[in-house]
Amino acid sequence: MNLIFLGAAHEVTGSCTLLTACGKNILIDCGMEQGPDTYKNRDIPISPADIDCIFLTHAHIDHSGKLPYLTANGYKGPIYATASTAKLCKIMLEDSAHIQQFEAQWRNRRAKRSGDKGYVPLYTVEDAQKCCSQFLRCEYGVDYHIFDGISISFTDAGHLLGSSSITINVTENGETEKIVFSGDIGNTDQPIIRDPQYLTDATYVITESTYGDRSHSERLDYISQLVPILDRTFARGGNVVIPSFAVGRTQELLYFIRQIKEERMLKNYNDFPVYVDSPLAVEATNVFCDSYSDFDDEAASLIENGINPIAFPNLYVSVTSEESKAINSDPAPKVIISASGMCEAGRIRHHLKHNLWRPECTILFVGYQAAGTLGRAITDGATDVKLFDEKIHISAEIEQLHGISGHADNEGLLKWIKSFKAPPKHVFVNHGEDEVCEIYAARLRDELGLPASAPYNGEEYSLTENKILTQGNREKIVKNTASQNSSCRVSTVYERLLSAQKRLETVIAHNEGGANKDLAKFADQIIALCDKWDR
Repeated sequence: MNLIFLGAAHEVTGSCTLLTACGKNILIDCGMEQGPDTYKNRDIPISPADIDCIFLTHAHIDHSGKLPYLTANGYKGPIYATASTAKLCKIMLEDSAHIQQFEAQWRNRRAKRSGDKGYVPLYTVEDAQKCCSQFLRCEYGVDYHIFDGISISFTDAGHLLGSSSITINVTENGETEKIVFSGDIGNTDQPIIRDPQYLTDATYVITESTYGDRSHSERLDYISQLVPILDRTFARGGNVVIPSFAVGRTQELLYFIRQIKEERMLKNYNDFPVYVDSPLAVEATNVFCDSYSDFDDEAASLIENGINPIAFPNLYVSVTSEESKAINSDPAPKVIISASGMCEAGRIRHHLKHNLWRPECTILFVGYQAAGTLGRAITDGATDVKLFDEKIHISAEIEQLHGISGHADNEGLLKWIKSFKAPPKHVFVNHGEDEVCEIYAARLRDELGLPASAPYNGEEYSLTENKILTQGNREKIVKNTASQNSSCRVSTVYERLLSAQKRLETVIAHNEGGANKDLAKFADQIIALCDKWDR
């Protein structure tokens, strides 16, 4: 009975763990890495065809994103997940496949000119669709017999609609171990979804540590921040443009706007129109509306009283490009919610082009803006930005709505681990930045007296013997660039070019979730730039 850690080990994304027990190979999550690698990953040590089943904690791409790759390479078994996770995966994995196929198109154009080998996407839309047909939908709190000696149950982790902690009961050679995978543990008091549910019994625990070294700031009330922004913008005759992530944050915004409208909190503008302009966000909102059994008590009560908690009068959705363009043709003050959340791609860039220069408008940011992104430049006080080869002067009001994080902070993580009545034999800390994993593991040891460690990628651990069998890889990846070669000093201008390369990589990574048509245009722009400078 062994665990092999294959992803999100001393890193935040790419969750993947292999459990071998009772003669079966079981994968828990198989996520895509997002952003730069810290450590070289070990490949799954068996072929996809030899995996017997997969357990999935939730739909986010860093937990589910490589599942179609397994299907494309021979995996034919079931994928156990909650019903809401299965629904979200259907739209998110197909969208991921679209992005990869567009990327393959422009890479292959360049390869054809240079004589290099062609590039094959990790998977196609057809692979994603086939993968989604392998999902078996499970309910919270039900024990499912999987194989002789192996059963599982799902517990609401409160992170995303359908997110779960998974308990695996394994009986082998007369010994039973209860293995708990935390998944991503949610924050409390989030709109729509329930607070995380706590488990009390485990012999081994694998826990995330995203915020294992810090606390969230004082909780702020969304509505009390939103109302004055809407009031003063509409009084000026302007639009409120909100860059927002398509899955999760957009639905939260709709929840609060519905309440603002229903209680008529604005002075004179309570009938204002709201446009959701993101095909992925529209599909995700439909999934939310169809999954009210996973809502918290407040949202469920609204449903019971015939109220859709994320719908209201004058709410419009835009799917086609023509519908999107028509939004800015209407002079009436409005709210425009569009992806991507960091303004790196998608339809939001068109809305910024039409509204950033207007002093009567407000650009309202509702999520973290990473360094190097257009959203970060705007929130950091840029006076001008370039959109579609056009310089845009920023005259609009720029506001930030400090939202509710979807992850538990370090107090929330400690509360979750303290819920176990008896100390586990061992706690494995993953899904955190390199230093954060070690910091949180040390806190578990020093403050709670728990045997805890942060495994590196490739570590194999015997649960039967409670010991490490194979050490993981601790060698960090070193980028081999000219700027790191002491014998070759590069010019300042070329250093800027290398920096621009890194920024482009970051932009592409943050692009996930944008509208496919806009992503295709973005890819064409990159290709045209490469064509100009490929010499």
